[in-house]
Amino acid sequence: MKFTDGHWLMRPGVTARYATSTAEATVTEDRITLRATVKRGTSRGDTLNSPLLTVESWSPAEGVIGVRLTHHAGRRHAGPDFALAAPEPGAGEVSRQGDMLELASGDMVLRVDTDRDSPWRMAFCEAGSGRVLTSLDTRGLGFTTDAEGRHFMVGRLALAVGENVYGLGERFTPFVKNGQSVDVWQADGGTSSEQAYKNVPFHLSDRGYGVFVNHPGKVSYEVGSEAVGQVQFSVEDQSLEFFVLHGPGPKDVLARYTGLTGRPTLPPAWSFGLWLSTSFTTSYDEKTVGGFVDGMAEAGIPLSVFHFDCFWMRSYRWCDFTWDPEVFPDPEGMLARLKERGLRICVWINPYIAQQSPLFAEGRDRGYLLETTAGDVWQWDQWQAGMGLVDFTNPEAVVWYRGHLKVLLDQGVDCFKTDFGERIPVDGVRWHDGSDPERMHNHYTQLYNETVFDLLVAERGEGEAVLFARSATTGGQRLPVHWGGDCESSFEAMAESLRGGLSLGLCGFGFWSHDIGGFEGTPSDAVFKRWTQFGLLSSHSRLHGSKSYRVPWDYGPEAVEVTRDFTRLKHRLMPYLYGAARQAEEYGTPMMRAMLLEFPDDPACRTLDRQYMLGEELLVAPVLSESGEVEYYVPEGVWTNILTGARVTGPGWQRETHGFDTLPLLARPGAVIPFSSSEESPAANWSDGVTLRVYAPAPGTRRVVEVPAADGTVAARFTLRHTAESTTATTDSARPWHLRLEPEGTVEDCAAGTAEATVERAG
Repeated sequence: MKFTDGHWLMRPGVTARYATSTAEATVTEDRITLRATVKRGTSRGDTLNSPLLTVESWSPAEGVIGVRLTHHAGRRHAGPDFALAAPEPGAGEVSRQGDMLELASGDMVLRVDTDRDSPWRMAFCEAGSGRVLTSLDTRGLGFTTDAEGRHFMVGRLALAVGENVYGLGERFTPFVKNGQSVDVWQADGGTSSEQAYKNVPFHLSDRGYGVFVNHPGKVSYEVGSEAVGQVQFSVEDQSLEFFVLHGPGPKDVLARYTGLTGRPTLPPAWSFGLWLSTSFTTSYDEKTVGGFVDGMAEAGIPLSVFHFDCFWMRSYRWCDFTWDPEVFPDPEGMLARLKERGLRICVWINPYIAQQSPLFAEGRDRGYLLETTAGDVWQWDQWQAGMGLVDFTNPEAVVWYRGHLKVLLDQGVDCFKTDFGERIPVDGVRWHDGSDPERMHNHYTQLYNETVFDLLVAERGEGEAVLFARSATTGGQRLPVHWGGDCESSFEAMAESLRGGLSLGLCGFGFWSHDIGGFEGTPSDAVFKRWTQFGLLSSHSRLHGSKSYRVPWDYGPEAVEVTRDFTRLKHRLMPYLYGAARQAEEYGTPMMRAMLLEFPDDPACRTLDRQYMLGEELLVAPVLSESGEVEYYVPEGVWTNILTGARVTGPGWQRETHGFDTLPLLARPGAVIPFSSSEESPAANWSDGVTLRVYAPAPGTRRVVEVPAADGTVAARFTLRHTAESTTATTDSARPWHLRLEPEGTVEDCAAGTAEATVERAG
């Protein structure tokens, strides 16, 4: 939200007060508390008729410093709040030298000059070099009021020359957020607007730090827009709390952020395979579903999950969690027949209860639906006629909702597509637990997805829970997987979807997907084939549309070949991909990584949003043109296309034209990619007959390669050394090239009781 009229003036009706000097400083061993005046003065009279701001600083974890700004402290706190990790005792240490206060945490120091005659300044610095990461300077902390009497707390952090800002959730606007005004506010706006389904009040800087605003409601950002040298964030409240997280690298920042807000859960291996949907408003029954499954099998396309979208239930009754008896008269039998073919089952749900659903009256009478301040059920006709909203702040409503989902699990359903959760009312409503409606608007999605995810954990066990969720906020990364929402069926929409996914990944979300072929409209054959390549080189892969099917044969024989070949390729890459998934679980590093995550010191990588690293060793540049032409950038070294064997040398830009059987899929110099021997399923004993492909190794290098098991443990570990000796007996003597394979022990889970591998010279 903008408050100023240029540099000197305020907008009509706006009054601003900023921390100007320190009236009082209180110091403990781990906390600094300042009482800040909003005007300079030396007489006792200057203390009258003027606000006093409280500024507290502390460290909840190593390398993280919190700041809380408070104006009036008497406001009742209604919640909800983000779930944060418990503070680490001793994470911060305070020292004082005269007027200079320092709070040190890890390799970051907050320096505060309390001299009343000095300009206001709180500087976040690197401990060793003293380099300033960012600072709160004049007008850096304060509050404003507007003509309507609203009260906003405001923070402004300085931007350095050339500094770039990323994140703020899954945003489809330009990847670098500089110059943008962004409202962190859940909305159902598709992928072609400034609105977002997944709003996260966290931004990442390429200068070695990130900032998390600890406020679940609306946070308005002006990123180098109102004040071009500042990142401004404001909330309509009496207090503002935020954390500055040090790197030094962007991966380190994400590790600290997800350490504070939660790391992604590792999804089950089967979920990484191909998902096929009925699509949304298409006509389908069991015969249609069976025909799709048969068609995929006949085409040799391995299928892992079948998804039933909205109309598995009767019209006007979403959600009643009951199969339409006219279309699916034997749901248990149908699901059993599908599962006999090795498929997992997903069904669509949302948190809305239509008035025609028999559950509406039950929820109304028991107080399970959101109510107005007058005591009525809140209702509207958008989406479903007369729908109400499940109040997940009521523990009994959570049990009730889960009970209906458990019936579906008992029938054979394995997971749920948790759609919607964005259009949550604010005015004239009251929540069961007394939550503030403004703070609940964004946070509702977290309660909704937790309700479903926790049920899956309880019923299916650890490691088997997975969602296909559309909405999210801070903490949502713990509940994978998320998909990009409603996009058009075009190359432009494919590009904007990728931008959104990369932006979300820079907020600690490890797993992300999108509708292959696009949702709205029907893709051209070219769009479908290119999107299929992209989709099967994403963390999760789903064929889904709105009014038209996404079965490959509808888009020509070549589309069948592309779908088959890239599905099988993904299955062969599973030991590598699941290794990247484990990194998301352990460190918060996303599987699909913006280039700057892997190459933060390469300036050319800082703005790239049409390519990404899939894990740490594969570069993917989706083809976004009808002609097959693609431009992409490769960092330093010799990179090898794992599909064609072609080599390119960086740093530099490449321009290529690809047929539908290839795209730029490049192995990093020195990469060792484990390939599974299985093409038929994403879940396999990957260490059994694994092939290690080594790309452009440097002489004398040594690599330790871990092959994971489907439960996330290590199934096999190999050491590869580039030596000057002849090839050992464990490599292919017909292709000697001086690599020694050294298994470091055996693994019980391996089929033969030992870890075996073939080493190939792939580049």
